Amino acid sequence: MTAKATPGEQLAVLTSRAVEVISREELLRKLEKRGRPLRVKLGMDPTAPDLHLGHTVVLYKLRQFQELGHEIIFLIGDFTGMIGDPSGRSDTRKPLTAEEVARNAETYKSQIFKILDPVKTRIEFNSKWLGAMSGEALISLASRYTVARMLERDDFQKRYREGLPISIHEFLYPLIQGYDSVVLEADVELGGTDQKFNLLVGRELQRDFGQEPQVIMTLPILEGLDGVQKMSKSLGNSIGLEDPPKEMFGQVMSIPDSLLLRYYELTTPLSSAELAEIREGLEQGTLHPRDAKANLGKILVSLYHSPEVAEAAAQEFDRVFRDRQDPAEIETFEIPSASGIFLLPQVLTASGLTSSNSEARRLIQQGAVEVDDERVLDVNQALKPEPDRKYKVRVGKRRFKKIGYK
Repeated sequence: MTAKATPGEQLAVLTSRAVEVISREELLRKLEKRGRPLRVKLGMDPTAPDLHLGHTVVLYKLRQFQELGHEIIFLIGDFTGMIGDPSGRSDTRKPLTAEEVARNAETYKSQIFKILDPVKTRIEFNSKWLGAMSGEALISLASRYTVARMLERDDFQKRYREGLPISIHEFLYPLIQGYDSVVLEADVELGGTDQKFNLLVGRELQRDFGQEPQVIMTLPILEGLDGVQKMSKSLGNSIGLEDPPKEMFGQVMSIPDSLLLRYYELTTPLSSAELAEIREGLEQGTLHPRDAKANLGKILVSLYHSPEVAEAAAQEFDRVFRDRQDPAEIETFEIPSASGIFLLPQVLTASGLTSSNSEARRLIQQGAVEVDDERVLDVNQALKPEPDRKYKVRVGKRRFKKIGYK
């Protein structure tokens, strides 16, 4: 659909797959004005260096606005990121340092353009205006909202009832995020369903500052690979946009069957007709879930890498997991013989196969570690240095390394 689409046609496309729009009538009126493109805002705090598939749900919606000719503002919350969004939190989030925020923000700038058109995307940093805000201006902003209104927020309300601490700076977060919409004069703001309170504050502040309030649109939150909690790198259940192709494909193959359609609907640009065909195949049993996952894996790896590497990743997965052969390439890691690292948990951690000795011991006890194709259950097993000897070590389903001593 092009920018020449009628307001009604645009409304149908833009509100598809949205959980809530406040309000559709206001959005239609804004589309009918046709005096200028709508200013559509999406804010993300750079709290981690990598974007994952969960972020793409709202990024694809942003691209739909972009393709229809509207102005896209991708706001990097380098100032708000140092406060920490309290949404969905049962405790106070640890603030990031300015250095951490700046480093993460740089990676966001490159990763969003895997989906958005860089020529048509306006990038802003909210430190530009929030960093220059005086104490007087901050107090004036804070006076526009009451503590009672803040405590209507579910997560604040729950913490207050349970006697858990709420820091004053957490009350400031939705206020200054909302103030971003005032500064940018946003017509529409997007966010996940967990951002509804913050988006509504922006809407109310705009009205308070004499602006036409923004339409807010909330999008679904994608569950992670565990099938339960929302996708998050900190929870270890995410698929990163910059994950290596083989790793990305393997992770897709581990998606719970019950979430297959949801991943197709929320993370791919497939048409409604294509999605309906996949849904029908799964429901009638003519499409096996494994084949559907492999197809999804190829689509996603093609999107974020290339069709060629997607096909290679699929072939490698079949080679290792269907045909039970070794990967075509296994990285070699050498440990200094004088290091004193001989016990298997130490070796796994030193080589990067596990993040800690405790994780290594847990995986060994669970039977998830093999050395030279033999399962190891003894956490005290040692890998003895031998001339020219390379141990083939496998952790879980997808982590391989050849380990030797030098």
